[in-house]
Amino acid sequence: MNLKEEILKLKKERNAIILAHYYQPANIQELADVVGDSYYLSEVARDSKENVIVFCGVRFMAESTKILSPKKKVLMPVLDAGCVMADMASEEELIKLKEKYPNASTVCYINSTAKVKSHCDVAVTSSSALNILRNIDNEQIIFLPDKNLGGYISEFFKGKEFILWDGYCKYHNNINKDQILNLKNKHENAKILVHPECKKEVRDIADYVGSTSGIISYATKSENIEFIIATEEGILHELKKRNPDKKFFIPGETICCIDMKKTTLENLYDTLLNMKNEIFVEDDVAKNALRCLENMHCLAKENV
Repeated sequence: MNLKEEILKLKKERNAIILAHYYQPANIQELADVVGDSYYLSEVARDSKENVIVFCGVRFMAESTKILSPKKKVLMPVLDAGCVMADMASEEELIKLKEKYPNASTVCYINSTAKVKSHCDVAVTSSSALNILRNIDNEQIIFLPDKNLGGYISEFFKGKEFILWDGYCKYHNNINKDQILNLKNKHENAKILVHPECKKEVRDIADYVGSTSGIISYATKSENIEFIIATEEGILHELKKRNPDKKFFIPGETICCIDMKKTTLENLYDTLLNMKNEIFVEDDVAKNALRCLENMHCLAKENV
């Protein structure tokens, strides 16, 4: 049985669209209808005409899709594909923090659970965060769960006070400056492209700091030939696809998110065949989280 052909056949029969994040395995990205970063995929999912959305990513992404498209069936090939960073922020602790800072605006990275989003004013992605914060007048910001992204954003808003949650992506947080400098010594002309989930010491030596889509765009437009890429290695598939004559190097040789790599052709096929692994979000949680996500799309568009 040719799994790829069967998946495409089932997709058509089920009136489904397959979405995949840039960190997914290469064969999943190749099969997907749309590949992108969190912000772009959230837009595609919201605006898609298909009745079924198969989200190849991690759980918070599928939850956000369901919240934005409650009448659509949202499926996920691997239900236990989670996000360590998202799990670092709890609903209970957030409520306590908001009580401590009652006048603050609460801003969450989209890498948060639905329950956490339900207590936040707006969600951001790494590509939309700066523009959204420009459209928030409040001078006091609770930002969660990623202290690295929060720290990066705060550098652009010196007049605002940021209360940062002590969370992080363990894969980006483990990237260190020495790994990058070692590569730079071997490839002197390489540009250093860094995701803002990395620590400040890594961001500070970057030629460019940005989201996955931003990194891909920078490398594609650049006349440079070599690049050091400080983010999850799944991005290499799209980078090499768009830039076959350029060279890309990963610090420490590998940065692999285990949960992002759980999706396979086999479990994708099984999901479509049996219409299984449907995502559900409690009504009261979904109602409040929807406001948070709608504000993300609204504020990201203002003053662009």
